[in-house]
Amino acid sequence: PVDAKIASGGPTAERFGVLPPFGNGNDFAGTIDEVGEGAAWSIGDRVYGGARFFAQADFIVIDDLTTLNRTPDGLPDEVAGSLDIAGRTAVAGVAALQLSPKDTVLVSAAAGGVGILAAQIARRTGARVVAVASRPHHEELRSLDVVPVAYGRGIKESISKVAPSGVTAVLDCHGAEYVELGLRLGVSASRINSVADRVAAAAIGGLSVGRASTSTSAIRPLAELIAAQSIVLPIAETYPISMVADAYQRLERGGRLGKIVLTLN
Repeated sequence: PVDAKIASGGPTAERFGVLPPFGNGNDFAGTIDEVGEGAAWSIGDRVYGGARFFAQADFIVIDDLTTLNRTPDGLPDEVAGSLDIAGRTAVAGVAALQLSPKDTVLVSAAAGGVGILAAQIARRTGARVVAVASRPHHEELRSLDVVPVAYGRGIKESISKVAPSGVTAVLDCHGAEYVELGLRLGVSASRINSVADRVAAAAIGGLSVGRASTSTSAIRPLAELIAAQSIVLPIAETYPISMVADAYQRLERGGRLGKIVLTLN
């Protein structure tokens, strides 16, 4: 989603300090084509990582080799190339809540890239997970051993029905309304983490811990889990890089499960 916001040239682009024309995209995956002197990599190595403003291209040059991760066997490039933002945000966002089997955590936008990973990472702590998503995605979420609820009118009552003992933590992947909902559900502000709206989180004394608090290496264990099919990251649709504008438009329509990916084919 941040790629589309930057591409619009609006406030998000200004926040990142760019003016058109500029390259775009952060997450990438591919195969090393050339290696500079002293680099501890080889031609043909499969890698993934993040390179803000450079990822949507046929070739990219990586100067900071600490931003590269080796792609595990069994992990497709389409999935590896979706991990830097969503994966790091999900890992950091869940860790900040310090979940245990005693917790019930609410995850908003649970069908999106961050949300679906966060719901599964949270479940691995032993916590019960209530996942907010549109109804067409509920069956898939149930298969991940989380409890789905539909967003919209009556959501507080719906959550109370599936979590009668209450919610103890919130990971907001959507926006301010879920920060406010967390308070209405009786969750302590110190256990509400919004990776989507830092202003709303700050206003209540909550958390806003996400990708920026992690290093590239933080997603290596997650990548291994996905390669082993212990965690899933669905790819909703792929587009050739020549159709990047169409991909942005599809992204902004919403209603998808998982990530939208650009390919070189």
